[in-house]
Amino acid sequence: MSAAPVVAVVVAGGLGSRFGGPVPKQVRSLTGKAVVAVAVESLAAGGCTEAVVVVKDGMHNHFKMALAASPIPVRFVTGGATRQESVRNGLRAIAESPRLSKAGKVLIHDAVRPLVPAYVVKDVIEALGAGAEAVTPSVPVIDTIRCVDSETASHVVDRSTLRAVQTPQGFDRQVITECHDRLAADGLDVTDDVTCCEHYGYRVTLVEGSRMALKITEPLDLDIAETLVKATAGAGHHSGRRVRRAIKGLDPRRSRRHRT
Repeated sequence: MSAAPVVAVVVAGGLGSRFGGPVPKQVRSLTGKAVVAVAVESLAAGGCTEAVVVVKDGMHNHFKMALAASPIPVRFVTGGATRQESVRNGLRAIAESPRLSKAGKVLIHDAVRPLVPAYVVKDVIEALGAGAEAVTPSVPVIDTIRCVDSETASHVVDRSTLRAVQTPQGFDRQVITECHDRLAADGLDVTDDVTCCEHYGYRVTLVEGSRMALKITEPLDLDIAETLVKATAGAGHHSGRRVRRAIKGLDPRRSRRHRT
């Protein structure tokens, strides 16, 4: 009997208004491949076996060409007016598929985080296997954060307990499907999918994220991602090894233990 699939819902239906240009940022080139293609490859390397890519209406052909050489099977779904609607459409496509509906685990990932390391994906999947219901990678906040009280006053927020949340976020499929359906029925909005589960009483588990999993929001972010890919690709040379050590220094894995 074949193992149950591990399905990734890849959200790629954003308008990209801050990025600009006629071509969606998800299909812009990142060292010769579309951003979304690099994202799907990263998910596959970490253990995802199928992908449901949620795209804006009218953009299916762009994404089909971009993912023609995907290492795992991909199906396409039209997104909704909001990210929440798009995720719900992706979850519905899983439930309606005879094969994908066998999945107990589902990951939800933003296509514009293409460089997420395989170990982060793997850690999310392993946390689900250990019984977690909702999992997210996170990294410590390194900037000083100020809260604005008024037009003329602000105060510093203690950053020691703050974490920046990333994707892919992982879920028990029945839990995330139920929570998104309830969220839609209640007419509520949340900023990410683990918050959706937390709102209905489920516990969120944190695993260590990576600063490599930067989010491509503006053109400069794509330039940075391109530089990181080229730097790690040159690791066979002495200069490349120095670059890789520098990058690792920015992204230490102090522990592989799951934190809640």
